[in-house]
Parts: sequence; structure tokens; C-alpha cells
Amino acid sequence: MSRNPERNDRKSGKKPVFGDKSSARPGGPGGAAKGPSAGGPDRGGWNPNPKPKSFSDSAPRASRAKADADNFVWGRHPVIAALANPARKGMGRLLATADRAAELERDKLAHGHKIEILEAQAIDRMLPPGAVHQGLAFKVQPLEGVELEDIADPASGVIVMLDQLTDPQNVGAIFRSALAFGAKGIVVQDRHSPALAGALAKASAGATERLPCARVTNLSRALEKLADLGWRAVGLDGAAELTLDQALDSRPTVLVMGSEGDGVRRLVAEHCDTMARIPMPGGFESLNVSNAAAVALYEASRKQAS
Repeated sequence: MSRNPERNDRKSGKKPVFGDKSSARPGGPGGAAKGPSAGGPDRGGWNPNPKPKSFSDSAPRASRAKADADNFVWGRHPVIAALANPARKGMGRLLATADRAAELERDKLAHGHKIEILEAQAIDRMLPPGAVHQGLAFKVQPLEGVELEDIADPASGVIVMLDQLTDPQNVGAIFRSALAFGAKGIVVQDRHSPALAGALAKASAGATERLPCARVTNLSRALEKLADLGWRAVGLDGAAELTLDQALDSRPTVLVMGSEGDGVRRLVAEHCDTMARIPMPGGFESLNVSNAAAVALYEASRKQAS
């Protein structure tokens, strides 16, 4: 994207005047114009020379909205999962419509959090546009994650590593699949990963609260540490010679998923024990990364059980 976006506002300057100014009065010539003067404030009519809007005016609002989204969990499943997470005890601001508040109290789902009852429209205004909150929102700091050793030692099962996946919907869906197929946790690079909140938490349907996530500085060094602990890394690459079925076995496995644009980066791939592809006999060799992760997790879980 260009650093200097094309502007749609007009250049400032004095507009040329055509004809007698006195003709500007509606209803006939000879009267004084009642419209705003050139460059002056609009006091009820159309201003022919509006003040150009500065594009920088919207930047602070956009950044604040992003920060606010990172501090919210919304939707029934994500909020209920967050309330049940012991790490959240005594934290946050719980917002609910009257119906949802009654549900939380009836089923004892608030876990000690005070419920603030609001109209649905009031909750709408506190969340990003289009957020489907289902009458529940929880304002709370994003989860910080765990240490790599917490999910890798002892070595057993499957871990998913995400190499610079930044789309919250994809990452959230991968969390959901990883939890469903029994993965031990997710490893992400700290600088290039979205917060475990907002749209990501919504897409995960609460999985971010139940599946440990380790945020590391360098994925290649993390793979070296995992190898020392007894893990074998299998990276996904559509051009690999081996299929997933051929590459996977019952040993502790790290599934390395790359971004949809670039795939697994070269240095990260060099730290994998092997690369593998998902065979696609249908001839359409392109899967969304979250769908590819679900297929890989299914194959890996079958191998672990064999």
C-alpha cells in the first residue's frame, strides 16, 4: 500500500466567480447572497469550499479501536470459556443483556464476576463494527501465554506452530481445530501474531481459553529447543515430495503451518525434519490455511493413536 494515499479532497484556493454575485440569491437578481462566504463556515447551506479533511484525523480512532478490540472477548462461547478460565478470576468487566445475565446466574457461569446489564445496542457501541456479541462481552487483558517448556516437556502428542499467520479468523479457527484434535498447544512468534482476544477469540469459540499458547521470539530457535526435547517437526508445503500420510508417524510431532501468502519461511523450513503436502486428487491445489491445519491435525492424531 502506498505511503501517500490518493486524496479525494479538492485543492484549497479561491473559486472563480461567474457572473454577478447578486444573482446568487434564489428567486431573482438584485439581492445579497444568503449562502456561506467562500471558505467560511457552513450555516445551513452547501459550502462550495469545504475545509479539506485531514487523513490523519481518523488514524487515532482506528488505533484506539484496534486496542479496544484486543481488550475484549465477545460472543457466548468465548465469554463463557473466559469466565471459566482460572487465570481470569477476579479480572475484567462483564457486560450482558438482561436475558444473558439471567442465563449466567441461573447456570452459575459468572464464576464470581460481577455482571453489568446493558442493552444490546450499548454493547454494540463498545465493540468493533460487525462484532456478533450475542448479548455477552468481557473486557479483559489478552492472555499472555505460557513458556514453551510448559507444553513441550515431556514430549508427547502434537504441537502446532504458526509461522507469521496474522489473520485473526484463521488463527482462531486453527485454535479450535487444535483443541478438537487433542493438540497440546500452539506456538507463535511474538512479534507477528494477533492478540488472543477480539475476532480471534470469537473464531476460536473459546479454544483460546483452554489451549495453551507459547509466544516465542524466534521460531527457528524454538524448533531447536523442541528437537532437544524429543520433538520431530513436519512443515506443510504444497510442493513437497512426501504426503502427510508418508511423513507422519507416532513420534511427538510439531506441525509447522506457514502463512497463505509466503508459506513456511526458508529458515524455519530448514529447521523442520521434513516437509509434507496434503494430496488433493480433485486437482484444485489450494486450501485455506485453517482448513489445511484441520486436515493435518486429523492425520497427525490418527498416527499418534496407531
